[in-house]
Amino acid sequence: MKTYQKILLILTLLLIGVGAYYYPKLKRVNQVMHFFDEDIIVDNFRTTNEMMTFKEVKAAKNVHTFPTNAEAAPLPNRFTYAGQTMEVPTYLNASYTTGFLVLQNDTIVHEEYFRGHTAATPQIVWSVSKSFLSALFGIAVGEGTVRSIEQTVDEYCPELRGSGYEGVRIKDVLQMSSGVAFNEDYADFWSDINRWGRGFAWGTSQDAFAASLVRGKPPGTYNHYVSINTHVLGMVLVKATGMGVTAYAQEKLWDPIGMEHSSYWLTDDYGMEMALGGLNTTVRNCAKLGSLFEHQGNWQGKQIVPEDWVKASVTPDAPHLQPGENDNSAHTLGYGYQWWIPAGSQGEFLAVGVYNQFIYVNPTTHTVIVKHSANPGFTTDSDLGTTEMFLALCRAVVAQKLSVSNEAEPTAAN
Repeated sequence: MKTYQKILLILTLLLIGVGAYYYPKLKRVNQVMHFFDEDIIVDNFRTTNEMMTFKEVKAAKNVHTFPTNAEAAPLPNRFTYAGQTMEVPTYLNASYTTGFLVLQNDTIVHEEYFRGHTAATPQIVWSVSKSFLSALFGIAVGEGTVRSIEQTVDEYCPELRGSGYEGVRIKDVLQMSSGVAFNEDYADFWSDINRWGRGFAWGTSQDAFAASLVRGKPPGTYNHYVSINTHVLGMVLVKATGMGVTAYAQEKLWDPIGMEHSSYWLTDDYGMEMALGGLNTTVRNCAKLGSLFEHQGNWQGKQIVPEDWVKASVTPDAPHLQPGENDNSAHTLGYGYQWWIPAGSQGEFLAVGVYNQFIYVNPTTHTVIVKHSANPGFTTDSDLGTTEMFLALCRAVVAQKLSVSNEAEPTAAN
């Protein structure tokens, strides 16, 4: 064989080797680039384990199943938002709902699945994962493995020194007030969240991405939603407990409250969970988290999440965290410890994920409502993608429940 032929052969083999090594990464990046395409979004949302690395959270050995009362029929026929009336089935269909459940007094009074999903179908719930992470973090604080949320995150994670997170209190990170500069616009290809997403698909370290961010505002002064804040909380949790997020969730949450279905958490190529949005779980499992927080962290007589943590999680405690128009907030909803709080007198709070994932909790009426979706119109200007429209539906469900209860009271007295 001539010299140039040997060189050509070596180069060819090298190219084949490099291609074989990078092909899985290139494939994942391509899948992420088309992840939200309308014709495949529903299937993508329930099959992320076929695209990414993940860790499983198994169903509890002693499963708790909510009782069902299908005759309660709590759904109103229609609801009103921004002066417009919409039929409930129209809204559920148009927002690409895959699962919808209403829990009243810890009884399932309405449950529907769409687009090929069933009660046992885990789906990526995006930032609803943040509220699960909040519960885990509260448990760690209650057990003393995280000593205080007044500590700074770099006390646990020295790799964050020199970044926008240096010197930032855990509490400010919990309350989306870290001061870190970040663009969370999913419709902007070059936004920070989309840069992170492409990096995650490539397999890069989320820890390193967090350490690359810089400060934009003084911490604890402005409510600005930064998904990487939750990743930093995950970093602290792992350092403090010596356990991965998934293993900790299994031991401290899934097993104690009898989670009905196995779930999984996406990970980067370094084995770190996508704490900020990578949980894939079922509607009923989400309802259990809602019920747990409705009962102030108590599950059938056993305190799982500290009661004071639950209260603090759903109580905006500073001016920049209050709901309504606020010069020191980028949002009209208030914020707690990874939970959203709307204005109102009934103590409502919500877990919210992009593309219309929701857990709504009304502790006054003992109502929990869960919606899983795969809404390709989320990044458009349509009201169908807003938390406010879902909140209007929830309040209509609650109002009908109260109306039915009030009508039943005289009958019961006769």
